[in-house]
Amino acid sequence: MEKINFSGGEPFLHDKGEFLGKLVQFCKEDLQLPSVSIVSNGSLIREKWFQKYGNYLDILAISCDSFDEETNQLIGRAQGRKSHIENLYKICSWCQQYKVAFKINSVINTFNVHEDMTEHINQLNPVRWKVFQCLLIDGENAGEAALREAERFVIEEQQFQEFLDRHSGVPCLVPESNEKMRNSYLILDEYMRFLDCREGRKDPSRSILDVGVKEAILFSGFDEKMFLKRGGKYVWSKADMKLEW
Repeated sequence: MEKINFSGGEPFLHDKGEFLGKLVQFCKEDLQLPSVSIVSNGSLIREKWFQKYGNYLDILAISCDSFDEETNQLIGRAQGRKSHIENLYKICSWCQQYKVAFKINSVINTFNVHEDMTEHINQLNPVRWKVFQCLLIDGENAGEAALREAERFVIEEQQFQEFLDRHSGVPCLVPESNEKMRNSYLILDEYMRFLDCREGRKDPSRSILDVGVKEAILFSGFDEKMFLKRGGKYVWSKADMKLEW
């Protein structure tokens, strides 16, 4: 194992990020993993966290689906009275100050598919800009038992491609269509079960705490070839990145 990524939900929700910070520190100091990363919406991140734990974190990815505040309201990405975009720039500056590689994740959907984000992305200059096509997962954002309904956000392949074409000049762009996403991630839930997304839902394996990794991973649906095809393997340790801090 070389890389671990903490995502959610929102990983900074618990204990103001203190528990998350301790996990990050453990993974870097005790496990000595080459890469430790976090995906967050950025709303709960404070500079104090960087001061205490920034040294142990390689990559911080912030979710930003639009650079228009009204569009963020429609998508549900708003942060109350606080500007999501202003907060994004502030976190970017903290990453620079505390030597954490900055990354942006964007989910392309019906509300932002016609937007041109080139200027802002070039200004923020993330090490990677992951651009995802909105994906339906039964029981999570689609179906009767869903936590939320995302059908109205779904776009066609052609629409997604047009968005990619519009941003083809952005050097840090890393596109991920539904096909690439569905079976190219190794996902563990809070019960330490691998989640198989091949059938359009998250089917859990038995917990690695009960049966071990070797048996549980057989039910993960992981496609290593697709993982490599989508660029899953890259320079992910900040010690190896040629960044100007």
